[in-house]
Amino acid sequence: MVIRYLEILEAIAETGTFTGAAKKLYMTQSAVSHAIAELEKQAGTALFERHPKGVVLTRCGSSLLEESRSILTASRNLDRRIHHLEENTPVNIVSSITIASFLLPGILMKLKEAFPELHTSVRVASANVAIDILRRGNADIAFWEGTAPQGNFQAIFLGSYRLCAVCAPDFCLSERTITLRQLCQYPLLLREQGSAIRDTLDHVLALANVKAAPVWESVNSFALIKAAEAGLGITILPEKLLSDSLTLHKLRLIHLEGIEMENQMLALYHKEKYITRPFQKLLDSLKGNVPGL
Repeated sequence: MVIRYLEILEAIAETGTFTGAAKKLYMTQSAVSHAIAELEKQAGTALFERHPKGVVLTRCGSSLLEESRSILTASRNLDRRIHHLEENTPVNIVSSITIASFLLPGILMKLKEAFPELHTSVRVASANVAIDILRRGNADIAFWEGTAPQGNFQAIFLGSYRLCAVCAPDFCLSERTITLRQLCQYPLLLREQGSAIRDTLDHVLALANVKAAPVWESVNSFALIKAAEAGLGITILPEKLLSDSLTLHKLRLIHLEGIEMENQMLALYHKEKYITRPFQKLLDSLKGNVPGL
């Protein structure tokens, strides 16, 4: 059924004549008559009673018009919105946990200030899950930590962070500098496998031919910080997340002999992706105004 035919049905009912409907809709009278003939053919019944001074709906015509109201309303609403579909469609973001903890809120706050009409939705996941979501096309952009993954991705560099080993001030570790092999002999409080932080640590340990056997594993970095403050072991996390605890002397740094661990932070999106206007605003914001770390 053609929506235009329903609009013609409505216009005839409102004006009382085929001529009046044709004028209202800027159509010829013959086109109006043809449309009603098609509708009556589909309905298998007359929709109007013809009188010398005009037409009136039959009961079947009134029933069809009543059922058409919601369709016509939805069609008109869509017609008003169709030129603003991009603006009304949210930008779907997936972010690794660490970036979501201390970088993404600032990015989105500044973006909201610059473009208050822009809608975003955010999903937070481990780094490996985040990149899988992007690969499947279930996100427009992924905030990722570590070396850029393989794939046809465009990358925007957002900065980097240093990974630090820390423990409670009274933890049973007298040395200020230890080797990786010594590190693995202590209780370790680590992020879960598949996280960018854990992947970086495991890679460094593998190069030294040692392996971590954590007593705690968690997706929550702040839970690990609290466990370390309680003296339960050594944790390795981004310096940014540890700064408050270090300043308040709830934790102390442990130097790892000859080792510096760092993760870069990237925003990734598919190279072939169609760039909507709202998405372009996000990209411009990332390229030109990333909050300081």
